[in-house]
Amino acid sequence: MSINCDVLVIGGGPAGSALATLLAEKGWNIHLLEKTSHPRFHIGESLLPQSVPILQQLGVLHEIEKIGIKKYGAELISHYEKTSQVFYFGRAIDESQPYAFEVKRDEFDAVLLRNAESKGAHIHEGVRAQHVEFHSGMSSVVHAQNQAGASLSWEAKFVVDASGRDTFLSGQLGGKRRNPQHNSGAIFGHFKDVTRYTGKDEGNIAVAWHDHGWSWIIPFKDGTSSVGVVCWPDYFRSRNVPLDQFLQDTINLSPTLAERMRQARPISPVYAAANFSYQQQAMSGEGYLMIGDAFSFIDPMFSSGVHLALNSALLGAEVVEAHLQESPDYAKCLRDFEASVERGLKTFSWFIHRFTQPAFRSVFISDHPPRFIEKGVLSLLAGDVFGKSPTFFPLLLFKFFYYLAYVTNWRENQAASRRRKQGMANTATNLKDYAVNQET
Repeated sequence: MSINCDVLVIGGGPAGSALATLLAEKGWNIHLLEKTSHPRFHIGESLLPQSVPILQQLGVLHEIEKIGIKKYGAELISHYEKTSQVFYFGRAIDESQPYAFEVKRDEFDAVLLRNAESKGAHIHEGVRAQHVEFHSGMSSVVHAQNQAGASLSWEAKFVVDASGRDTFLSGQLGGKRRNPQHNSGAIFGHFKDVTRYTGKDEGNIAVAWHDHGWSWIIPFKDGTSSVGVVCWPDYFRSRNVPLDQFLQDTINLSPTLAERMRQARPISPVYAAANFSYQQQAMSGEGYLMIGDAFSFIDPMFSSGVHLALNSALLGAEVVEAHLQESPDYAKCLRDFEASVERGLKTFSWFIHRFTQPAFRSVFISDHPPRFIEKGVLSLLAGDVFGKSPTFFPLLLFKFFYYLAYVTNWRENQAASRRRKQGMANTATNLKDYAVNQET
């Protein structure tokens, strides 16, 4: 016997929990399936300022303030130019959101899921979706299995795939494709005794360029830190040492981060995430919607993942409700949703795909950037990519200076571009994705 519901959400990460909360608050019968049990480890720990209003709308901001450390800016470090620069969000075009939070995702995701439950959503942890029967003009049947091996099913008027990097519906329907312009993997873990900044800069994320990609240090409220590297596939295939040593060796490519890690000790396994960048050909169909990483994932540079997930949940909830109400505005609501998601992805992607280029470094951390451009870049870093603020012309001007710097030093930039694209034709690495399998 199937359980009847209005909406069946697959996945209990930020996207799924947020959408379930918003719809349950409206009185809809929402069921959510999460394959594991919270809390569970996840990457994506640095939030963006423009996510703060969404967290407030969800009613969890007070809880996030308890578990997170405030992040007022981002430090960009280049040993090539022997310089670093801190970008403070308070100087963005929209000055009303001067900070975000650094959070441990097991705690953050658990807060969002429990909040959805408190608002009336029915949460089923340890239940893995297996297959969806779509019936034109009728409810869909979602087949699942719990951890004891028992078969379960739900009959839902609408299905939302928020399964993250598992990309559940893509596995059933096809259409998932790797990003032809960008491909990377990551290694990361949690550490104690990482040297921290003090005062207002204590919660800032630090990002450093190196020869094979970039590295990060994210401080947490309890004094520990997340440390990781994002690199190209050919570099990972060169690995001949254990994963933890490979992480340390790569961190050492940035002298500034290496110094901060001198006394550091691991307190978690070292994880890997492979073949980062992908996108589904369509984010919606009759009776279903894909939100967050279930539709698309790009390199975590600029901490875009959670912000894109929350924004797609916010707008996606409006689409689902329009469908349930059989609203004549449903088609327009869906078009607006898809256009907004595509706009955010496109804006972030242009900068992310060029982040490791020498031309990008020279423009991005300029000693005296024009104020007009700086405010646009800060707005991007704050997550203001959905048309809220007038960022188009500042970012367009940044692109002009980027291409000018590229042409001026075209040999080095061409070499860097070729280096980045090595291995693109074959996305395989010797990494296993922590979302599927942990490599020890």
